[in-house]
Amino acid sequence: MDISLSLFPLGWQHYLLGGLLIGAGAALLFVLTGRIGGMSTVFSSTWSYLVRRPFFQQSRFVDSRSWRLVYALGLILGALLWWLGFAGGKPEATAVPAWQLLVGGFFVGYGSRLGNGCTSGHGICGLGSLQLPSLLAVLTFMATAFLTANLAARWLA
Repeated sequence: MDISLSLFPLGWQHYLLGGLLIGAGAALLFVLTGRIGGMSTVFSSTWSYLVRRPFFQQSRFVDSRSWRLVYALGLILGALLWWLGFAGGKPEATAVPAWQLLVGGFFVGYGSRLGNGCTSGHGICGLGSLQLPSLLAVLTFMATAFLTANLAARWLA
């Protein structure tokens, strides 16, 4: 049996293209502006419009929230275009219950605050700029993901 068929039943080319586009986008953002495109900071800077607590009103969030909001909007619109089929994608749905998605979202949010960044910030931008803290964060993310996936598979089976 061909291992690529079992690991990538829908093919591997779109994963490669997606990875190249994400890497190129992160690299262009950094080269053209000197800015790092992690999504947890986008989330916090967006909340600075609505929440007046001192954490969200830090200058690093308030001063950068306009471009970060446009950045997030581009990511959302790109995903929407793919989902609607304009870029060759097809609509997909999940069988995961909404409560599990919500609980998972809270864990991801807590983890990104605890890790001082998210998988996109550390995994794409941090590793791309050879930052040791990002390597440690990514290794922690991956180990936790493997453990959680295996525990969830056993618990939910």
